[in-house]
Amino acid sequence: MKKLLTVLLAALAVPVANAQNASIRDGALQDWTRLKDTMMKISDAMPEEKFSFRATPPERTFGEQILHVAEANVVQMGRLESKAAAPVVNVKATSKAEILKALADSFDFGTAALNQQTDESMLRTAATTRFDRFMGASTRARVVYYVIGHTWDIYGQMVVYLRLNGFTPPASQRF
Repeated sequence: MKKLLTVLLAALAVPVANAQNASIRDGALQDWTRLKDTMMKISDAMPEEKFSFRATPPERTFGEQILHVAEANVVQMGRLESKAAAPVVNVKATSKAEILKALADSFDFGTAALNQQTDESMLRTAATTRFDRFMGASTRARVVYYVIGHTWDIYGQMVVYLRLNGFTPPASQRF
C-alpha cells in the first residue's frame, strides 16, 4: 500500500511541476507563431486578382484587411519596446507579394519583440501610443493578447471573403 501511495503521489506531482514551468512569454510566443502561420495561409489562399474584393462597398478589400492586421501588429507589438526595427507597412500596397511580405514582416517584428521579453517584463506596463484609446494602460501581456484577438477578428472576416469567392479557407480544408 505504501508503494501504491508513493506512485500515486508522484503521478499527481508531475502536472504541478509542469504548471510551475509555464511561461507567459513562451505561451505568447507559441500563440503568436501559430497565428502567423494561420494568417499567412489564409492570406495566400486568395488569388491576387481577388485581393481587391470587398464584400460590401464600405468594407475593406481583402488586401486591405491583411494590411490592417500588419499595421496593427507593428503598432501594438511596438508597445513592447523592442530593440528590433519596426517594419514600415505600405497601407496602399496592392500586389499580393507586397501585402504578404508586409504581413510576414509584421509578425517577424512581433516575434523579435516577444523574444526580448521575460515573464517579468511581460507584466510591466506597455509603452503608450496614439492608439491607447482602445485599451488604456495595459501590461505587455495584455497588449499581445489584444492584438492576437484583433487578428482573429479580421481572420473571421477574411474567411467570409474567401467563401464569397468560392474558396475554402485552409483551416477548413482538412474536414
